[in-house]
Amino acid sequence: MTRPFQLHPDRLFPSDPAQRDICRRLYAEVADLPIVSPHGHTDPAWFAGNASFGNAAEFLLHPDHYAFRMLYSQGISLDALGVRNKGADPRESWRIFAQNYHLFRGTPTRMWMDWVFAEAFGFDVQFAGETSDLYYDLITEKLATDAFRPRALYDRYGIEVIATTESPLDTLEHHAAIRSANASGEWAGRVVTAYRPDPVVDPEFEGFHDNLARFSDLSGEDAYSYAGYLAAHRGRRAFFAEMGATSTDHGHPTAATADLSDAEAEALFARVTGGSVSAADAELFRAHMLTVMAGMSLDDGLVMQIHPGSFRNHNPWLFDHYGRDKGADIPTSTDYVHALRPLLGRYGNEAGLTIILFTLDETSYARELAPLAGHYPALKLGPAWWFHDSPEGMRRFRSHTTETAGFYNSVGFNDDTRAFLSIPARHDVARRIDCGFLAQLVAEHRMEEWEAAELAVDLSYNLAKAAYKL
Repeated sequence: MTRPFQLHPDRLFPSDPAQRDICRRLYAEVADLPIVSPHGHTDPAWFAGNASFGNAAEFLLHPDHYAFRMLYSQGISLDALGVRNKGADPRESWRIFAQNYHLFRGTPTRMWMDWVFAEAFGFDVQFAGETSDLYYDLITEKLATDAFRPRALYDRYGIEVIATTESPLDTLEHHAAIRSANASGEWAGRVVTAYRPDPVVDPEFEGFHDNLARFSDLSGEDAYSYAGYLAAHRGRRAFFAEMGATSTDHGHPTAATADLSDAEAEALFARVTGGSVSAADAELFRAHMLTVMAGMSLDDGLVMQIHPGSFRNHNPWLFDHYGRDKGADIPTSTDYVHALRPLLGRYGNEAGLTIILFTLDETSYARELAPLAGHYPALKLGPAWWFHDSPEGMRRFRSHTTETAGFYNSVGFNDDTRAFLSIPARHDVARRIDCGFLAQLVAEHRMEEWEAAELAVDLSYNLAKAAYKL
């Protein structure tokens, strides 16, 4: 049975009538603000080549690990969904998604996808098995038009800037092509990169030793000597900055930091590059390099992001067959007070340094993160991230951190997505939730409405732009 479908204009607003009225007014101030997307994983090749996205499955299902993660949890194979299986029929993969769309009830994925279906493609009937072909055909047909090419969608949704994420081993040729298009007047969109050194900082990253050879080739330095290794980072960071980067990003298993002497660091580097490496040495090297990278950020001005606390590739079979980033990363409990003390003891008082800290461990919000960010000038809190990029997660983040850190020791919102149209969808959710949180403060006479209106603009736009130097 086909059911009608539409987005309610008051979705995610408070149920209390007085607060809802305030929220409506606040949201009206921010709904149409430009989007600053300061951290994410969209493909710069989209904007460089501006090719059509292909079919519905390629565009909305295959890049979105939130979507196929849920389906996999219900016993649906990634091969059937067409994830890294070019032989799969995309229409049938899409049909599986449609037939199982009920699995996403109450999840952020459902909200984001519904926004895309209604706002981007104009559907007014529910996505389900009965409407699978209707959805597939119309989406695929529209994706073939110029209006749905990457640059047109960027312009259509008021995106001001997008930061992608690349490793030091990337040549950034797509970013060079985008800059060329900017220079020639072909396209005015701003797409910048971010420096993610995990493949050459984590001794347990697959191919670490071979990655250092590539690192040497690209940098012109001997990355197998400690001095050359550090010089290679400085050179590649400078190259990334030339290509528009304003930030670095570090996805470590823990938040551990260390501040080793030069002699200790050189001896450790010799061990981690000399063959088989112990887990303790790998962790110590990652910890030391976070402090080193903070020092480099103080020198070159790149904002430092730390995304710790994910047990990457928890499912060994899935990793062996499909590789990383296939929905098998699991949050872990994370210590920040003790783990960050070496780094913050050295650099935390530097007002010229910005370190944006994220967590997957919500128990640390009020106990550790808010007090740390509410004290150290260098430290800011990134928004609710990954598993907590949700209405409840955003509300918990605000309620647990604001009393101690305030709003202005946070950095607004970033979408951290690989799926293009979830960028405007996620920013809309964040704006609605923040306006609802502020509306409660106004209704309780803890803040004037004009202050809340200013804050809503800051949380939606100004804070991210300032924190990431965009």
